[in-house]
Amino acid sequence: MTITDGTAVAAAAVPRAGPATRAAAPPQDETSGADLVLPLVAVGAAGVLAGYGYVRRTRRARTRTTPGGGPAPPPEPAPDTALDERARASLVLADDCVRASREELGFVEAGLGATAAAPYARVLRQAEAELAAAFALRRRYDHGLPGDPAARRQALAGMTGRCEETGRLLDAAAGGFDTLRGLDRDVREALEVAEARFRELAGRTTAAETLLSGLARRYAPSASEHATGHAEQAKDRLVFATVRLNQARQSADSGGTPAAALHLRAAEGAVAQAAVFLDGVERLAAGLDEAAALLPAALTGAETERGGARDQVLDAPAGEVRARLLHADAVLASVRGELTARRPHDPVDALRRVVRAAAPLAAGRTGVLSAAALLVARGTVTAAAGFVTTHRGAVGAAARTLLAEAERLLASASPTDHLHADSLAREARELAEQDVRARGNPYAEADALVSGTAGAVLGGVLLPVGLPAGVPVGFGGPRTRARRAAPAP
Repeated sequence: MTITDGTAVAAAAVPRAGPATRAAAPPQDETSGADLVLPLVAVGAAGVLAGYGYVRRTRRARTRTTPGGGPAPPPEPAPDTALDERARASLVLADDCVRASREELGFVEAGLGATAAAPYARVLRQAEAELAAAFALRRRYDHGLPGDPAARRQALAGMTGRCEETGRLLDAAAGGFDTLRGLDRDVREALEVAEARFRELAGRTTAAETLLSGLARRYAPSASEHATGHAEQAKDRLVFATVRLNQARQSADSGGTPAAALHLRAAEGAVAQAAVFLDGVERLAAGLDEAAALLPAALTGAETERGGARDQVLDAPAGEVRARLLHADAVLASVRGELTARRPHDPVDALRRVVRAAAPLAAGRTGVLSAAALLVARGTVTAAAGFVTTHRGAVGAAARTLLAEAERLLASASPTDHLHADSLAREARELAEQDVRARGNPYAEADALVSGTAGAVLGGVLLPVGLPAGVPVGFGGPRTRARRAAPAP
């Protein structure tokens, strides 16, 4: 017997039937509809399992950090804005305390002598060092250092801690400082010092106006634009000081020593600000004259640098050396053209352009350019510091941070640092002016509370013009400024 495919055998064995036969014959496929369920379920289950496996493999690939696997690190947390804001506020408050302490210390040195004030000058220097360290931390933080989120939070805490130490040093010395001044016993001697300082400044206001008028005629408008209005603002401070000095004298004569001390300190604050404005005008005039005298020598020095630059600049490609030379040629020709034309120009800005054009040549054969860089940086940094001092009620931490770095670089002996200090100080001044414009007139409330003078008693503290409520007045830190409270009526 030969075994063949069953299907073929069946086909041979069954005769061809007609229509009737096919209708009567039973179906050849005996599988029912119910028998199809199990295969379909099996196929569906296999599909589900395949999909699940694909999803697991995809998730595993997305979370894998290396070929060896392992979970991905969690996303970096958002910066802690609360710590950042606290650090900024601490910097501003500590800086205000240092500036206010410096102002009152000046009156003590003028009245009692530098020897008597030496211990408190030493404390102030320590406080300034702590504050400088805090600003240095802020500067690094603003540049993204450190990069680790936890380390950045520690840096913010370090800034706040340094600022608190600044205030603690000043607070600890405040009691002894008050004892040294003795304003709770008698204000007459200190009042005489303040009045003498007031008279000196009042006599300088007319000279300052004359200086500004002369600068406007001799130099370009940009040379003195930052000092425009300084004489008027100094007069405003002196008007306020006049009222407070008179009130201090009246209170002292009538035995009201606490009130006399309060009025005296307010007058001293206004006098100190008037001095900043007038000193700024005189310093600007002297700086412009010095820059104008130094400019021809600086041009000659820069041309000397340019002459030997091709052999000296060895750390740059030939194309870059050529670009530096072409830029220097253009700047020097422009500045020399301004001098030849004998038109009003800005000698400080011209000196700045000459120094910056010669700096990339890196020859360093003439010392006149180093002197020019120092002159430019010193004027810019000092002017920016004066603006922050007289508008400190509105200036934020960013401008103060740049100014602190500029002051640090100014103390260096490097001309490159001086150029950087000049740039930072100019940026700090711009940011400070933006702060003042953004806040409008932060002293409007104080001015509205005073009849005929530019100061007020807010929160129990008598404030000179330019200092809104909350700004420290006098020597001390954040915890001891309440001792300036006005006496009960």
